[in-house]
Amino acid sequence: MLRLIVRRLLQLVPTLFGLSVLLFVWLRQLPGGPVTARLGERATEADRIQMERLLGLDKPLWEQYGIFLRDLITLDFGDSTRTGRPVWDEFTQRFPATVELGLSAILLAVVAGIPLGYFAARRRGSWLDAGAVSGSLLGICVPVFFLAFILKEIFAVTLGWFPSSGRLTTGIDATEVTGFAVLDGLLTREWDASADALWHLVLPAVALSSIPLAVIVRMTRASVLEVLQEDYVRTAESKGLHRATVRGRHVLRNALLPVITAIGLLTGSLLSGAVLTETVFAWNGIGSFIRDAIDARDYPVLTSFILFIALAYVLINMLVDLTYSLIDPRVRVH
Repeated sequence: MLRLIVRRLLQLVPTLFGLSVLLFVWLRQLPGGPVTARLGERATEADRIQMERLLGLDKPLWEQYGIFLRDLITLDFGDSTRTGRPVWDEFTQRFPATVELGLSAILLAVVAGIPLGYFAARRRGSWLDAGAVSGSLLGICVPVFFLAFILKEIFAVTLGWFPSSGRLTTGIDATEVTGFAVLDGLLTREWDASADALWHLVLPAVALSSIPLAVIVRMTRASVLEVLQEDYVRTAESKGLHRATVRGRHVLRNALLPVITAIGLLTGSLLSGAVLTETVFAWNGIGSFIRDAIDARDYPVLTSFILFIALAYVLINMLVDLTYSLIDPRVRVH
């Protein structure tokens, strides 16, 4: 297992290097570029030349790339042209909110989706199967922002069961340790703050989990149906093995392999696609910050965001590979 982890980590190096090259080229192909973003459209030529010298854009390309790569390695993304604060400080302040929302959504989708897809496959043709297929199709078709508005209007505004915005109720004195509101309440034993943060998390997490839940249900159902037709399952059943052993060791364990791949990709997409959900529920995470950065052409923020999402995808894929090796030992052999 250790050799597999080391091998996967070494494979990250060329991937991240290629990403840095693409980012470097992309920055210099955008309309206006970083100089216009900082000075505006009406800047004089003298001001533009001075800003290019300040940003190092007057140096040879290879030297510019070396500086760019050094800044990425040292996590020096510069200052936001919109807020004036270091980009890294902005991200570390907002990053936990988005991760908390994204992980809650994918956890909800996995906990509900895998059992539902499994039992739908086991009871193929039943009302449960028909409901799971119809519900998953509806979940894929309904836009996340529309579902978020519906949930907010019904359960927050009309019924008043859940808060309509924010991460904590105004007036609650919560100690910040990690930036994850629910976890901070548990660590500091501020149970009221933890419960309040969890209550604020319900509606955004349900809205954001709709598409991953639908995908996981459909993939689990299809994968289980395929595995049930395999010879080794029929052989295990003919030998008289206990039903729980056949279902757990032979059916579900093999059916989960493609589902795990989907979960990894869905987790990465949740972290990058939470902009609309965070906007609807006024969730102070990376999504709303990126939305404002796009409007302001804040290139340092956009660069760091792209790097963050790409790195998240790469690390999640590595975790998927490691999970594969735990479920299927043949992966470690190959």
